[in-house]
Amino acid sequence: MAQTTDAVPGAHAASPQQVPARGWWQIVRRAFRESSADNVSMLAGGVAFFGFLALIPALIALVSLYGLVADPAEVASTIEGLSGALPASAQSLVADQIGSVVGASNGGLTLGLIISILAALFSASSGTQNLMAAINIAYDETEGRGAVKLRAIALALTLGAVVFVVVAVALVAVAPVLLDGLGTAGQVLGQVVRWVLLVGLVVVGLAVAYRVAPDRDAPRFRWVTPGSVIATVLWVVGSIAFSFYVDNFGSYNKTYGTLAGIVVFLLWLYLTSYIVLLGAEINSEAEYQTERDTTRGEPQPMGERGAAKADDAVDA
Repeated sequence: MAQTTDAVPGAHAASPQQVPARGWWQIVRRAFRESSADNVSMLAGGVAFFGFLALIPALIALVSLYGLVADPAEVASTIEGLSGALPASAQSLVADQIGSVVGASNGGLTLGLIISILAALFSASSGTQNLMAAINIAYDETEGRGAVKLRAIALALTLGAVVFVVVAVALVAVAPVLLDGLGTAGQVLGQVVRWVLLVGLVVVGLAVAYRVAPDRDAPRFRWVTPGSVIATVLWVVGSIAFSFYVDNFGSYNKTYGTLAGIVVFLLWLYLTSYIVLLGAEINSEAEYQTERDTTRGEPQPMGERGAAKADDAVDA
C-alpha cells in the first residue's frame, strides 16, 4: 500500500473541493493513463454494442410506463427535443423505433403489460450489467456479487434509467405548454431552467451509477460528483460536436447507405460509453489522491474500507 505525504496536493482532503488545482491536474492525467491501461476504448465498444441491443427492450419499457400516465404518442412527438444533439440519421433511427413501439402500445394496465414491461426490463438490464462490469474495471474492482444480486442491481439501474427518460420526456412535453402564457423573457428563462434541470438529472443519474455499479463499499456522493459533472459536460459538448461533424463533414450515407443511421447511432453510443467510463476513472483517481476515507459510514483505516482506491493513496 502506497503512503501519502504532505507533498501530495490534496493528500488530506475530506472532499473533492479541498483538492487544490495541482492535485486535480494530477488526477486528470492519471485518469487518462488509467483509461488507456484499462482499455477503456475497447470496453466502451462492448458497452455500446450491448447498449444498442438493449435499446428496443428499453424503449418498450419506456413507452409502456409512459403510457400509464399519458398518451404514449407524446414520446414520439417529443423525442426530437431529447435527441436534438444527435445527427439527423441517428435521430430518424430512434424516432422510427419509438414510432413502431408506440403503435403497438395499448396504454392500458393489464397483466400482459406488466409481464411485457418486466421482460423488457430484464432484457435491457443485460446491457446495464456490461456497463457495471466496465465501471468495476475503472475502479480496479473484481466482481464478486452473486448472479441474483448482480441482476437485481442491474434491473434497478435500468428501471431508474427508464424513469429518468420518462421524467425528461415529461419536461420536454409539458414545459412548452406551461410557457405559452409567459412573455418572451419568461419563455427564455423557462427554457433555460428546463435544460438545466435535464442536465442536472444526467449528473444525478451518473452519480448514482458510479456509486452503485462497482462491487465495493459505496463512496460518499461527494466523491462521485466530479466525474459525473465532467462526464455530463463532455457528453453534451461531444454530442453536439459529433452531430455537427456527421451532418456537415461525414460521408456515412455514401459509405454505408441504408445502414448509415445504425452506424452513426453506434458511434454516438460509443462516444457516450467512453465518456461515462472516463468519468468513473476520474472519480476513481480522485479517491486515490487522498488518504482520508472516502466511503460511506464511519471513517475506517486504510486496508479496511472495502474499496481498492479508498484503501490506497498516491505516492508523493
